[in-house]
Amino acid sequence: MSETPLDVNTPAVQKHLELLQDVINRMASESRALKTWCVTIVAAILFVVARTDASWCVTLLALLPVIAFWVLDAYYLALERVYRDKYDAFVGKLHGGQLSLKDLYVVTPGKEPLQWWEAIKSKPVWVFYLAVVVSIAVATWLLAEYAHMDAPLQVCQTECVSSPER
Repeated sequence: MSETPLDVNTPAVQKHLELLQDVINRMASESRALKTWCVTIVAAILFVVARTDASWCVTLLALLPVIAFWVLDAYYLALERVYRDKYDAFVGKLHGGQLSLKDLYVVTPGKEPLQWWEAIKSKPVWVFYLAVVVSIAVATWLLAEYAHMDAPLQVCQTECVSSPER
């Protein structure tokens, strides 16, 4: 007994498409959250190093969260791509009249390996994290350059507050 192809207007088909789209949106949302956390943690590390007597070399610790978030971001992007491919394949079957009940509600990523290395090299991912690494490098250079000065921020604040023009 062969199954009857499902119609695009079937509530089950619509719900399955919504389910896949929700998974894709969740992966994109995780990627945005990772970028936000990365910038926040790196900024906090750089702030603490700049405001304390820590060596400028400590700024290099900020590279650790960058690497971790870069890999995690690539993982979520790779997963997002898998689910986009599943979505496209589902819609292709739907429009080709080949969709059956067994195609519904299968939302696992599958057994094929994730292409996370391709995701790491994708432009939106590496450009963002490269910019963060360059920012860390600039901060490290500035801290090393001004390490010989005694609290440059306090000197600036003292000069501004004790100015006779006020």
